[in-house]
Amino acid sequence: MKIIIAGAGAVGSHLAALLSKENHDIVLIDEDAEKLANATDGLDLMTLAVSPTSIMGLKEAGTPQADLFIAVTPLETKNMTCCMLAHSLGAKKTVARIDNGEYLEERNREFFTGMGIGSLIYPEVLAAREIVDGVRRSWVRQWWDVHDGALTILGIKLREEATALYGKQLKDLCPPDSPYHIVTIKRDEATIIPGGFDELKQGDIAYFMTTKKMVPYIRELVGKEKYPDVKRLMIMGGGRISVETCHLLPDYMEAKLIEQDYLRCQQLTELLDNDDVLVINGDGRDMQMLQEEGIRQTQAFCALTSDSEDNILACLAAKRMGVRKTVALVENMEYITMAEKLDIGTIINKKVIAAGHIYQMMLAADVASVKSLTIADADVAEFVAVEGSLVTQKPVMHLGLPKGITIGGIVRDGVGELVNGRTQILPGDHVVVFSRTALFKQLDRFFQKPKGGLFGMFH
Repeated sequence: MKIIIAGAGAVGSHLAALLSKENHDIVLIDEDAEKLANATDGLDLMTLAVSPTSIMGLKEAGTPQADLFIAVTPLETKNMTCCMLAHSLGAKKTVARIDNGEYLEERNREFFTGMGIGSLIYPEVLAAREIVDGVRRSWVRQWWDVHDGALTILGIKLREEATALYGKQLKDLCPPDSPYHIVTIKRDEATIIPGGFDELKQGDIAYFMTTKKMVPYIRELVGKEKYPDVKRLMIMGGGRISVETCHLLPDYMEAKLIEQDYLRCQQLTELLDNDDVLVINGDGRDMQMLQEEGIRQTQAFCALTSDSEDNILACLAAKRMGVRKTVALVENMEYITMAEKLDIGTIINKKVIAAGHIYQMMLAADVASVKSLTIADADVAEFVAVEGSLVTQKPVMHLGLPKGITIGGIVRDGVGELVNGRTQILPGDHVVVFSRTALFKQLDRFFQKPKGGLFGMFH
């Protein structure tokens, strides 16, 4: 697959690093030769120091033969322009990074498609959605509703209260008729796609697949029914992710946003005029100020500045002052494991989140969504089973899925169901699959249409 990435910034360089692990023909282009050198140090891919809006430069990069053209420069207008040019030159699919939420509205889809922009991604909005999902439920690390809530995935840190889960093999803990399945386990630095003989241990982050009506049962099972619901939220940092988070907060939640820059505070006051958010000019690392602003009566604290270290330290401080739920924006990939070891709470990385939305464009199979589990070396995807595909030929137990891949549930006619070995997947079913990241590309052959080519997959 020939892929061209325009922009060697944070998102572009992250994508390039992921793609370079697969057998794709990758070209990374940017006007800044130094940024290209830093982004591709040690990677096996081609770089080209040209403007992404140069027709001659795009041709030199091989855009007319591109299967996928991804524009992720810092400038929205440049991304849209080079996608339009790439489409006109013959690129099969185009993706543009934007920073205007209005463009994502369904009524505008046809307009942008007509311009040659196949897909739009707004990493800050994607990150904000994950943050809001996290703070709405203080007792989970990650929450994902599949197919409009027909199934739910819960990432939960197991502590001493979860005594009912310990000392049993999974085949006994959650048999075929169980109301939940354990589909992934993060244990220290290891990611486990478990089998029936695995056991849960205190300190694990366990990913549960269940139906929405059983969520209260899971909450009680893990001993977190006494965790407070979040009604008061404090946010450190006034960037775009913070603004989008405030826009998405439910009506019952009160928020205070702390920003050091006075002029930015004035802008934020205007931007958040209709969101019932109190903007405070101050340093979110100032413990005395936080106490004066009522952090001890706050149920959630989100550190969303551009500095990963500050965010991690601020969350640790908030936990010491009694805040149950903390969320840290950690853009430095090297800090994610450290942040998890420090047990700071939910970790957000917009590069990983944005990559998940681009993954599905690289599969031959029909994929409704792909999500990275961020702190775990695993992905979850919602595939649509098509007539004649391998996954519809035999019951799940006889499919021959590689070790490290498991099917967690299906949505049939809008109704979510957990699967077991005897489950027969039918054409039209939405199938939720968990996989070790390195194995994800192998799923294509189970779900793609008969006689379809293998596009490949990456992470």
